[in-house]
Amino acid sequence: MGSRFSGYFRKISRLRRGGRLYAHLESSQPIRPPGPSHRLRQPPARPAQRIPRPDPNPNDCSGYGTHVAGIVEANGRVKGVAPEVLFGAYKVFGCEGSTTADIILAALEMAWKDRMDVVNMSLGAAFLWPQYPTAVASDRLVTRGVVVVASAGNSGAAGTFSMSAPGVGSKVIGVGSFDNIAVTLSTFTLSPDGQPIGYSPAAAAPPPPTSGSLPIQATGTPTATADACSPLPAGSLEGHAALIRRGGCTFYTKAKNAEAAGAAAVILYNNVPGRFSATVAGTPPVNIPVVTISDADGVLIYNRLQQLGAVTLTWTDQVGSFPNPTGNLVSSFSSFGLSPDLALKPDLGAPGGLIYSTYPRHLGGYATLSGTSMAAPHVAGTVALYLQANPRARPEEVQAALMNSAKPQRLSVAPATGLLEVTHRQGAGMVQILDALQSPLRVSPPKLSLGEVERGSAYAAITLTHKGPGFATYTLSQQPAPATRGTFTVTYFNAPSTVEFAPATLTLAPGQSATVGVTITPNPGLADGSVFGGYLVITDEEGRVVARVPYGGYKGDYQAIRVLEPTPFGFPWLARLEGGTYVRLTDPATFSLQEGDIPYFLVHLAHQAQKLEMEILEARTRRPVHPVFNKFVDLEYLPRNSSSTGFFAFAWDGQRIHSNMDRGQGPNSFLREVPNGDYIVRIRVLKALGDPNNPRHWETWESPVITLARP
Repeated sequence: MGSRFSGYFRKISRLRRGGRLYAHLESSQPIRPPGPSHRLRQPPARPAQRIPRPDPNPNDCSGYGTHVAGIVEANGRVKGVAPEVLFGAYKVFGCEGSTTADIILAALEMAWKDRMDVVNMSLGAAFLWPQYPTAVASDRLVTRGVVVVASAGNSGAAGTFSMSAPGVGSKVIGVGSFDNIAVTLSTFTLSPDGQPIGYSPAAAAPPPPTSGSLPIQATGTPTATADACSPLPAGSLEGHAALIRRGGCTFYTKAKNAEAAGAAAVILYNNVPGRFSATVAGTPPVNIPVVTISDADGVLIYNRLQQLGAVTLTWTDQVGSFPNPTGNLVSSFSSFGLSPDLALKPDLGAPGGLIYSTYPRHLGGYATLSGTSMAAPHVAGTVALYLQANPRARPEEVQAALMNSAKPQRLSVAPATGLLEVTHRQGAGMVQILDALQSPLRVSPPKLSLGEVERGSAYAAITLTHKGPGFATYTLSQQPAPATRGTFTVTYFNAPSTVEFAPATLTLAPGQSATVGVTITPNPGLADGSVFGGYLVITDEEGRVVARVPYGGYKGDYQAIRVLEPTPFGFPWLARLEGGTYVRLTDPATFSLQEGDIPYFLVHLAHQAQKLEMEILEARTRRPVHPVFNKFVDLEYLPRNSSSTGFFAFAWDGQRIHSNMDRGQGPNSFLREVPNGDYIVRIRVLKALGDPNNPRHWETWESPVITLARP
């Protein structure tokens, strides 16, 4: 029997901080710059969540947990990574698709009491710090001897510094995703020759049938940028399968427009090379099957329509394996590091794009899904195999073995260049279980987080331990990787660092260890504000690579990053909410604090903030309303916004925090009313890793005069 193993399933779809004064309100669609009226619409409210209540029903509503479990332990038509593992499943989600940190913490405590050896968490909350509760608890579990693996997050499109918690935890193995080299898919066929086309069912749509035929009709062309994003003529797709190109609007919008035009099914094809997964969740729900196919297959169908005039789709109950052109490349959705504290993240990568695994029987039994949630269980299963062979191994040894032996992959945005993927997106690279078990060398630490390199070089040390028989001579060199610059828009640079070793060659006896000094100098031509990285490579006498150590750092002054970025909207704002729209107030404003007439403060955070305070000052004297308790918001370790135009909205109901231990998130007894009068709100943000005693590390904004005028 293998190691004990626990798994947490699905992805946290939203961030909850639990406080009534803090709201994470970000629009899911780009907001146009405001006109003279200076108005922004309020992001749509998320559906109310029922209070989770434990019950004996283990049913997996969406199939996510079943899929993740199969990657680890399936032992039938699908073979998992560790099929003999003893599996403990702790359900932390209901059917609504989100959960809270306290529930995850309770599950972690249960896993500890049940003496689990490995914990997998295919979940996360994006853009967070290692100080987030789930990351802190996970680190503590590792300290107690449990290996914790978690997904890196699916926020790759949001740019750098987008890792999720708990995967961002300092002792957690955070896992990024690589695309599968082939994809197992259900198929439909095309007339006239029965050409099979592999597809993935879209989440939140009815399952496709396994028989029957439909004529296909295209709603646009292979160059369309917003295909089916506007309402289609009534009846124009009656009884047809609509062929629609990805891009320009949500999958839900496309599917509902096709359904409203009479379509009996929707075929979404990619607008970039490769395949993809989609969800059409929304209200009202989509009531027709929706499937996704590759860009090449979409163009093939479109061309047939142009040549033949009529093409018929026939659903089948067959599955097929199809080559994936993006195989072994980092998945487009996989999140970037670094961590906000400049730790190199993620740690490892594994297959996560287009993974075929088990699914609930009522949903078809098997399915192909994508996400770092699929990559994490590949690594967690690998950990179980390693522990089966090395049952006394501590978590740090397991992590080092897997990272030392991992294989870096090519740069996903330009694979033909032969350059490696950046270290702050793939970590040590693709996990390799056999190499981890057979390697004669162990190197610690398994990664170098160089932090902030304002000038000159970074210095570190690594320890090599020879575990094989006989004497062995090892030579150290480096393999460079590109650097990046930018947060929301990422630009790549081929600017290798210089690495020096002292010594560069050493000979070790069996069981002997030696320390090597490492000096890493960022490329002098690389602009400040860039994230750089590469790999230390250790080879044996025959030139074979026996271990690698990834490194990463930030070039320049980290506190030079502007946090309170104004964006095209000119944030921060003092605002009033009128009919679901935020109205910017640039002049003194009066609020009754009755029936929703309260001030709002709209803030865009372009980077993670170490601290955010909103202080209440008397307008005439600029003095605090209280010498100590003058704040109504006092938060630490805030996430950044997910888009370059998103914002956080903070509401003030005319009270202040009475206890600095409460942080404004506890019972109302800790809040005290601010008397009627004239006030100014000062927003202060402490930059990431900033020194609170250094004024240059704070950013400040003051509001127009706010008059509180309760009746």
